[in-house]
Amino acid sequence: MVRSLWTAATGMIAQQTNLDTIANNLANVNTTGYKTQVNEFKSLLYQSIQTRTTSANGEQKPSGAQVGLGVRNASISSVFTTGNFLAAESDTAFALDGKGFFSVRGEDGNTYYTRNGNFKFTLAANGGNMLATSDGLPVMDSKGNPIILGQSYVASKITVSKNGEICYPDEKNNPQPIGITIGVFQFNNPNGLEKLANGLYQQTAASGQPLNEATNNNLQKTSVIQGYLEGSNVQVADEMVNMIVTQRAYELNSKAITASDEMLQQANNLRR
Repeated sequence: MVRSLWTAATGMIAQQTNLDTIANNLANVNTTGYKTQVNEFKSLLYQSIQTRTTSANGEQKPSGAQVGLGVRNASISSVFTTGNFLAAESDTAFALDGKGFFSVRGEDGNTYYTRNGNFKFTLAANGGNMLATSDGLPVMDSKGNPIILGQSYVASKITVSKNGEICYPDEKNNPQPIGITIGVFQFNNPNGLEKLANGLYQQTAASGQPLNEATNNNLQKTSVIQGYLEGSNVQVADEMVNMIVTQRAYELNSKAITASDEMLQQANNLRR
């Protein structure tokens, strides 16, 4: 009975973490580029009560007796499916149709990655126009340099092709590439990326090195869609169903603790 108390407690802890994940998904249902997260569980150790042995007639028993000791969270994985494209009035709003990530330079000088393409042009140190995130972090080009345009460029006339090339109209008002491409990178294991605040991801040993789509011809290219933003891929109906299942599982584990407590109470009340 004491075993059942601790087993049910592990179930309550695991379901609480599951509910925390679901709540985070629902909280970010309108967050640009957010990827829904899913809990994965695994069982704990098993305690052998009776090993495989022979019966009274000398026959080999097909199985022994083992009791599980509960459950724990194995991991919380992100589902990197593409969210819905939402039309944006800004000319510097970009959605990614594919597996790629934008790269930005953080305040600490390190490179981070994001699916949030809600960018802005801001004034650079040299007086030019720098493409940056809403937090002012510079957006990197395919060569790993900040995207900074000269003062002669009018930001409202800039267009971006599907392969990320920045274009500017010529004398005949035809968009022409200016030699700068928005950097788009992929990872062999995007679930290995470390999640940070503000929709940023950080490279880790588990994610592998970033793969530059501009220089790696073996990758399926990601399309850069100007004038759109990628919405969250959270499915509210699925999350509500998962929340109900999680709540019921939590209640069942709590009832198992109550039942174990009552059984212990009955045992303590035994009289000779």
